[in-house]
Amino acid sequence: MPSRRVVRALERLGFGVRKVEGSHYHFRHPDGRRLVIPFHGEVRVGLLLDSLKLANITWEAFEEALH
Repeated sequence: MPSRRVVRALERLGFGVRKVEGSHYHFRHPDGRRLVIPFHGEVRVGLLLDSLKLANITWEAFEEALH
């Protein structure tokens, strides 16, 4: 999935970019949850699913935020 779509969906879910280190975006939610996503080309599905799970985001919620 394109990195830009992932970033937009996370922002719609309330996450904000806290910092950028190299090609990785560090996100933080107001409730304290954190997430790091690579921002180059495509984000692999396995990495995305693992990251969503660690941040307590269901696939359904993420998918809804994509649209």
